[in-house]
Amino acid sequence: MNILTFDIEDWYCYDTISRNLNWDDYEVRIYKGVEKILLALDERHLKATFFCLGWVAEKHPQIIRDIAGQGHQIGCHSYQHELASYFTEAQFREDTIRAKNAIEDVVGHQIALFRAPSFSITESNLFCIDVLAELGFTTDCSIFPTTRDYGGMPSYGSAEPSIIEHNGYRLKEYPISPMPLLNKQVVYSGGGYFRLFPYWLIKKFTKQSDYVMTYFHPSDFDPENPDMDWLPRIRRWKNSIGHKSAYNKFLRYIDDFEFVNIEVADKMINWSNVKTIKV
Repeated sequence: MNILTFDIEDWYCYDTISRNLNWDDYEVRIYKGVEKILLALDERHLKATFFCLGWVAEKHPQIIRDIAGQGHQIGCHSYQHELASYFTEAQFREDTIRAKNAIEDVVGHQIALFRAPSFSITESNLFCIDVLAELGFTTDCSIFPTTRDYGGMPSYGSAEPSIIEHNGYRLKEYPISPMPLLNKQVVYSGGGYFRLFPYWLIKKFTKQSDYVMTYFHPSDFDPENPDMDWLPRIRRWKNSIGHKSAYNKFLRYIDDFEFVNIEVADKMINWSNVKTIKV
């Protein structure tokens, strides 16, 4: 099962410093990236899941309307791309309500899918599961099922759709899908590693996987992204690589493999047979 998802944010929407930037001061480039994505999907009659920022819904609602208007599934990606690990429970609730309301005001219906920026729901902020369930979310895509810079959740176990339960609250969970490489778990199916890795390796990993969760961004396919000169050197390098070739690589990817959105994947899974992970 290969699941196609996108995180709808602009090039400056960076997780570790979002609260320190005035996004209105930066060049808007998201329209071209979203247009390229929608064109590619429309030509192939593909439907995907788009996790959108509440801030984008407020500032650039036409982007969300265009995505929804082509029949794609809409989810929530927080209000302004701050890591969930930065929040207290009350702050996470406030941020998520603000984002959910902003997106629903644009699309005209309730949304029930959530993805935290940088997969930042971890074992240290499990209250996020409670809050999401209380707010009417049924499905989460925020778990990185191993250790990483932002914590991860190694107790989740193998990367596969499951029910995650905390304090009696239950969500369907679609984790990100890492693969081992040089004694490290890497995510090849989106973001920096997709731009960095040669296509033959991405194709090899995908063929070896029963479950692949992708996560692309409009900025991944923009070769004229401005330099993020405020970032630490290694993060700045990771955010600058591979943009010239990424779109053609993406087109090969969606031509070579079958992809579905989460709505279709949900119908393919027998949820009574999946594991329940109590955390």
